[in-house]
Amino acid sequence: MANFQDTFLSGANIDFIEGLYARYLEDPASVDASWREVFERNDGAGRPIFSTKLLEAAAAPVVPAGKGNGKAAAAQQMAQAVAQAPAAAAPAQDVVGLQAKVDQTITAFRLRGHLRANLDPLNRPRPPLEHVADVGMVDDGHFSAREREQQVECNNVFPEQRVRLGDLLGRLHRTYTGSIGVEYMQMLDSSRRRWLMQRMEHSENRTEFSVEDQRHILTQLSYAEGFEHFLHTKYVGAKRFSLDGGEALIPMLDALAEVGSGMGLKEIVIGMAHRGRLNVLTNILGKKPDQIFSEFDGPKDPKAYLGRGDVKYHMGFSSDRQTRQGRSVHLSLAFNPSHLECVNPVVEGRVRAKQDRGGDTERTGVMPLLIHGDAAFIGQGVVPETLNLAGLKGYTTGGTVHVVINNQVGFTTDPHDSRSSIYATAIAQMLDIPIFHVNGDDPEACVHVARLAAEYRQTFKSDVVIDLVCYRRYGHNEGDEPSFTQPAMYDIIRKHPTVRTLYAARLAEQSRISAEDSEAIKQRCQQEFDAALTRARQESQFKEPSALEGLWGPYKGGLLKSAPQVTTGVDKDKLCEALRKLSTLPEGFNVHRDVERTVIKKRLGMLDSGELQWSEGESLAYATLLSEGYNVRITGQDSERGTFSHRHAVLHDIQTGEEYVPLRQFVTGKGSFHIHNSPLSEMGVLGFEYGYSLDVPDGLTAWEAQFGDFANGAQIIIDQFIAAAESKWRRLSGITLLLPHGYEGQGPEHSSARLERFLDLCAEDNIQVCYPTTPAQIFHLLRRQVLRPVRKPLVIMSPKSLLRRPEATSKIEELATGTFQEVILDTVAPAGVTRLILCSGKVYYDLVKARNERKDDSIAIVRLEQLYPFPFDELAGLVAKMPKLAELLWVQEEPRNAGGWHFMFPRLHDLASTRSQQPVKIGYIGRAEAASPATGFPKTHEYEQQLIIEEAIFRGTKNGR
Repeated sequence: MANFQDTFLSGANIDFIEGLYARYLEDPASVDASWREVFERNDGAGRPIFSTKLLEAAAAPVVPAGKGNGKAAAAQQMAQAVAQAPAAAAPAQDVVGLQAKVDQTITAFRLRGHLRANLDPLNRPRPPLEHVADVGMVDDGHFSAREREQQVECNNVFPEQRVRLGDLLGRLHRTYTGSIGVEYMQMLDSSRRRWLMQRMEHSENRTEFSVEDQRHILTQLSYAEGFEHFLHTKYVGAKRFSLDGGEALIPMLDALAEVGSGMGLKEIVIGMAHRGRLNVLTNILGKKPDQIFSEFDGPKDPKAYLGRGDVKYHMGFSSDRQTRQGRSVHLSLAFNPSHLECVNPVVEGRVRAKQDRGGDTERTGVMPLLIHGDAAFIGQGVVPETLNLAGLKGYTTGGTVHVVINNQVGFTTDPHDSRSSIYATAIAQMLDIPIFHVNGDDPEACVHVARLAAEYRQTFKSDVVIDLVCYRRYGHNEGDEPSFTQPAMYDIIRKHPTVRTLYAARLAEQSRISAEDSEAIKQRCQQEFDAALTRARQESQFKEPSALEGLWGPYKGGLLKSAPQVTTGVDKDKLCEALRKLSTLPEGFNVHRDVERTVIKKRLGMLDSGELQWSEGESLAYATLLSEGYNVRITGQDSERGTFSHRHAVLHDIQTGEEYVPLRQFVTGKGSFHIHNSPLSEMGVLGFEYGYSLDVPDGLTAWEAQFGDFANGAQIIIDQFIAAAESKWRRLSGITLLLPHGYEGQGPEHSSARLERFLDLCAEDNIQVCYPTTPAQIFHLLRRQVLRPVRKPLVIMSPKSLLRRPEATSKIEELATGTFQEVILDTVAPAGVTRLILCSGKVYYDLVKARNERKDDSIAIVRLEQLYPFPFDELAGLVAKMPKLAELLWVQEEPRNAGGWHFMFPRLHDLASTRSQQPVKIGYIGRAEAASPATGFPKTHEYEQQLIIEEAIFRGTKNGR
C-alpha cells in the first residue's frame, strides 16, 4: 500500500474531507454515492473508518517509526484500517481518491487561480509564489493522461453533474487563469459567492461578442488612442496624464453604463484622479474635444483669471449619455485636486444626497464609480476610510464600483517599494466583496468584467473592485523620462504594440473585422480631432465650468457684503411649543435617570424661566428649520449624544434599547432629519459631508469633530475643497463645521481647533469663521446659514465649558426677536473708554468678571463673534465713538503663534489708522509662543489663564506689538 501521506486521506485534503463528512452526517444524500460508500465502511466492529478523531489524526505529519507521537500513531491506525478494508473496496477507494483530488483542484482554481492568471500586458514573469498553499494544484501535470479521460463530479463547474476530467480542467483554466483573475472565495456571503461562481464558470469568464459589439469596442479603443496620440503630437510636452497603455478603460466604462442602465441605473457620479481624465471627459462624458483643446491653449485674457481657476485635468463635467439600447444615463465627473483619492468620500456623499433627495431607498438609481491609481489605492489612508463607510447606515450608497488603473508603477516607485501585498487592491479585502484582475491588453475580457461588475453591484448593492492591469506608455506626465528609474520596463513598453493595434490584428485574424475596416475607423477619429482643433483655434471654445444650475439656481456665492439680510428670529410661542415637544417622551419610554434630569426636566424648567443654555439654542435652530421644510443632517464621531453630553438628539430606552429622536417630529414637507454617529474618521467623513452638501443646497449639512483638534485629520478636505472650491471650480457649499474649542486645561490635543489655520485660508469671502458665545448666537447663526440665499462653508468654534456656564445663557426672547451679531458690544459708555479689548470665545467671560470686580468703566470688552468676513465697518464705527482711546488690544487664550493674533494684527492697525486724534497703541495679550497648542497640566493652565486676565485688566499690555 502507498505511504499514508500519498493517499487521498493525507493532511492536504483533510479540511475538504472533514467538511464532506459533516455534510454526510447531516444528510447522506447530499454527497456523491462514491463518498457515501467510503463513509459507510467500518472496521468490522461497527466503528466508522472516517471518525472525526481519525480525520484529525490524519492531519498530523507522518514521522519515522520510533519517533512518533499520538497523532502519528492514530494516523497509522487509520492507514491500517483502510488497508484491512475488504478488497472489493479498493476500486472505490481509487475513485474516491481521484474525486478528492479533483475537488481539491477545483477549490484551488477558485481560490488561487488568480495567481496563475495572465494579467500583465508586458508578459513579465510573476514573482514565485511557492509559499502560497495549493497554488501548485492549478498547474498542469497534476493528473495523468488516463485520469483526464475519466468522468468525475464537477462541483457545479458545468451544469451537468459529471464530465470528463480533461474538459473540467480546461474550463477551470479558461475561467480562472486566462486574462482574468478573481479573488472571491474569501467572501463570507455564500450566496454572492455562488452567484459569481456560476456566472463565471458557466460562461468560462467571457462574453461571446457579436461582430457589432466587437466593432463598438474597437471604435472606442480607436477614439481613446486617437485622442491621446493627437494631443501628444499637437501639444508636445504639455501635461495631460494620458491613458496610453490603459485605453481599455473607455469601453469598460461604456459597458458599466450600458448594463447598469438596463438594471435601473439612472445616474453615475464619477471620481478619478488625473490619469486618463481628459480621455474620459471626451469619450465617455461627451465633452467636446474643441473645448478641451481650447483649455490647452488657455484663455485669451489671462488677467480675467488672476488667482483663480484650475488646470484642465482637475475639472469636472456632467452630461446625459445615451446607451446603445436607447436609455439615458446622467454622468457627473467630480472636480478633483492633485491630492489623489481625496475625492472618494466626496463622491460617496454626493451619491447619498442624490439618493436621499430622490427617495432611492433601494440605492439602484444612482451609483458611485471611483477610478483609482494602483499606488494611490494601496497608499492613501482615505481609501480604507471610504471603504469603511460602505455598510454604515448613515453613509451607505448601495455599493461602489472601483476601477484601479494599474500602471504597475507609481511616479517613479516600483510596487515592491510601495506595498507589502501581492496586489494593489489588497486593502479592499476589508470588505466582503469580489476583486477582479484583468489584463488591459484583452479588451473583451475587460468589457466582460465591467459588465459582470455592474450586474453584481445592481443585484447585491455591494462594492466591487476591478484591477485593470495595464502600463503607462510615457512617464508620470508627458514631460517626465520614466527610463531614469524603470529602464527595463520601458524598454519593453517602447516595443509593445498598443491595445487597439493588438485587438485590430486579432479581429482580422479571426475574420471578424478586416484590417481595412479597422484602419478606416482610425482615420475617421483622426479627421474628427483635426476638425475639432480647427474649430477651437478659429473661435476659442474656452469657458469656465458651468455653475449655479438646477438645484443651485436660487443660490449665489461672491462677496458676502452684498448678501441680503434675513429674519432668523422665530415667534416666541412657536419656540416654547418646540421646547415642550423636545421635552416630551413617548408613553412608556424609559430614559436614563441622568438624561431625564439634565435634559428632559431641565428643558421643562426652562419653559418657566425662559433662560436657555447652548443645547437648547442649538436644538431649537434644528427644530425650527425642520418645521419650515428644510433638511438637516448632522454627523460626527459622537454627534447623537454629543462628546460633552449636551445634545442627546437620540434617546435610548434603558430597558429595550429602543431609540427615540425628538427632532424627527418637526419634519415637514420635503425636509428630513438625519443624525448619525460616524466612524472614527475625519478625512473620510468630512469629505462625505462636503459631497453631501453639494447636492443639498436647501438644507443644513453639519459635521462635528469629537474635539476641534481632530479636524486636522481632514486638512486636505478643508484646504482643497472647502476653502478653495469656489475659486477653483465655481462650486458652492454650505457645509458647516462644529469644532469644539477652548482652553480648559485638557491638554494639547483637547484644546485648540486651530483657529489660526482657518483664518490663514480666508480670502475673497470664501468661508465664514465664527466663534459664538451664547445660545441665541448659535440659534441665529445656524438659521442664517440656511435662510440666506448665499452658500459659503461655515466654520464654528463651538464651546465645551460654555455649554453649561451660568453666564452663557440667553433669554428665549433673544431667539424670537434678535439676529446673529457679528460683533457684540460692551455696555460701558464708549466716550470714556481708554482701553478697548477685542476677544472671541469664552475668555470674554473671564475678562468681564475681572473688569467688573475692578469696576473700571475705562475698559471696554467687545466680542468678535465673526472673525471672517471681518466686520471692519462696525468696529470702525465703534472706535470712532471713543475719543479717549489709547490702547487697542487683542486678547486670546491661544499661544501668540496660534489663535487669531496674526490675522487680527494688520486689521487692528487698519482700525487704529482710522483715528485722526491721538495715536492708538496696538497690543497682544495671551500665551507666549509655543510649539504645542496647550499645556497638559490643569494647574499650569489655570496659572497661565490668570496671567492673561491680570495683564489685560490690571496691568495693561506688556508684549506690545
